[in-house]
Amino acid sequence: MPAEKLHLRISTPDTVKYDEEAEMVIMRCISGDMGVLANHEPTSAILDYGVLRIINGNVERRLAVFGGIAQIGDNKVTLLVNDAQWPEDIDIAFVEAERERLDRRAQESMDDLNLARDQVLMRRTLVQIEVSSFPLISGTNRDDDNEK
Repeated sequence: MPAEKLHLRISTPDTVKYDEEAEMVIMRCISGDMGVLANHEPTSAILDYGVLRIINGNVERRLAVFGGIAQIGDNKVTLLVNDAQWPEDIDIAFVEAERERLDRRAQESMDDLNLARDQVLMRRTLVQIEVSSFPLISGTNRDDDNEK
């Protein structure tokens, strides 16, 4: 029997990144990861920088998300995010160069404001690197994962 689905809409200030059905959504919130299936209890959450996973059967898509809010209810998940990138949107050479630059700057002494800014930028680059290592759409076999 096919799994129940919910409607997922992901919007940035510039565009709609996703507006389709999904069986499961796993998102990084400031309080930790949250998984959402059909018929989830209504709730809201604040999104953190992290990898958003969209699962449909054996197909999984990953999206780098950089903060925002999630509204869940009536079999709908609406994400209003500050920015989001699919793997093919990420210029990995630029991101790796930025990570190396931030690593070098971390060795320098700097004021708290610059240190905090660089930590946020480093989190962003690490999320981009993680998402870029996955294809746009990948097959998963959750049954094999459960046996390990």
